[in-house]
Amino acid sequence: MILIKRKEWLEKMNNKELFEALALLEKEKGIPMDYMIEQIEKAIKTACKNSKSKAYGEDGNDNLIFNVDPEKKTFDVKRVLTVVEEVENPEFEIALESLKNKKKKYAVGDEYLEKLEPKSLFRIGINAARGIIRQGIRTGEKDQMLQEFKSRLGELVTATVERVDPQSGVAIIKIGKAVATLPKSEQVGERVLREGDKIKVLVAGIRDLDNPENEQRRGGPKAMISRTSPELVKRLFEQEVPEIYDGTVEIKAIAREAGKRTKMAVFSNDENIDAIGSCIGTRGDRVNEIVDELGNEKIDIIEYSEDPVEYIAAALSPAKVIKVDILDESGKKCKVTVPDGQLSLAIGNGGQNVRLAAHLTGWKIDIRPESGFYGEEEEESAEETE
Repeated sequence: MILIKRKEWLEKMNNKELFEALALLEKEKGIPMDYMIEQIEKAIKTACKNSKSKAYGEDGNDNLIFNVDPEKKTFDVKRVLTVVEEVENPEFEIALESLKNKKKKYAVGDEYLEKLEPKSLFRIGINAARGIIRQGIRTGEKDQMLQEFKSRLGELVTATVERVDPQSGVAIIKIGKAVATLPKSEQVGERVLREGDKIKVLVAGIRDLDNPENEQRRGGPKAMISRTSPELVKRLFEQEVPEIYDGTVEIKAIAREAGKRTKMAVFSNDENIDAIGSCIGTRGDRVNEIVDELGNEKIDIIEYSEDPVEYIAAALSPAKVIKVDILDESGKKCKVTVPDGQLSLAIGNGGQNVRLAAHLTGWKIDIRPESGFYGEEEEESAEETE
């Protein structure tokens, strides 16, 4: 194709094969035909300029005019020469005497357009042309990929798993026409990815590896794909719950330990709408869709409140809370008392429940049993959370 692997391709440059190849490249890679034609022009100019042939001399003449007509499938290249009485530099000049038989009458100082044949171009710079056109394809692909990522930055997108490395577990995924990498660390939950799977991912950021600041890491734009970000959960609920999408129900905060558990605080701007019920759906159909997408990650949905006592008590769900004492309002420190039988539930496995509640509310939570006595493991977890 455009990589000019064979001499025959250049020799047919004026034929329809060139434009068919460019059209195919535009369709498959999303690289505009106009852009690739510019790269071909650039390649030919460089080939002429850097030529060491007798025809073009050591300096080369890159003063060229291109006439491209995709509809007629024609591609003509002409070199601009100055008409002179006596030629001193054949790369840039042509003798008036040699133009006597031309239909057009020329005078000294006029410009003469000499048509270049593809075979000549092959002789003077096939390697230069090949390299620049290859680079043009790479640049075009990177530009397309960068635009694809930029247009989806911060969005939840559906990606297709193209390949999974059997050793590292890293998945290569396709987003539109762009390709990205999903590390094993981002493959949360119990779901094992396989080729052809459709998954939801968040385009969290873009790293342009061709930026001068990234001298040691070249290779075009790279999307920062996330399935661990709390923002992914938010986007999933926006997609699944119409009341969130239209603003009737608002997500106030999310705390997440990806693959394990998420706590989400919601609030209804309409007193007739149940915020938690909207998120759960009929028979749990809405929240279950999201739980399945996240590989059975647990999701606790609680009611947001401006009252810190109510908010903290709700955040420790599913544990029941006897009371919340505000110890330091400015420093956001509180003490929570729970029934003895609810202490383990309030703290959670490894302190997970109280830790997520603290992240969700922004308060430092000290959990105490009603009797005042901890078990050894419970005391350890409670101390870690303070």
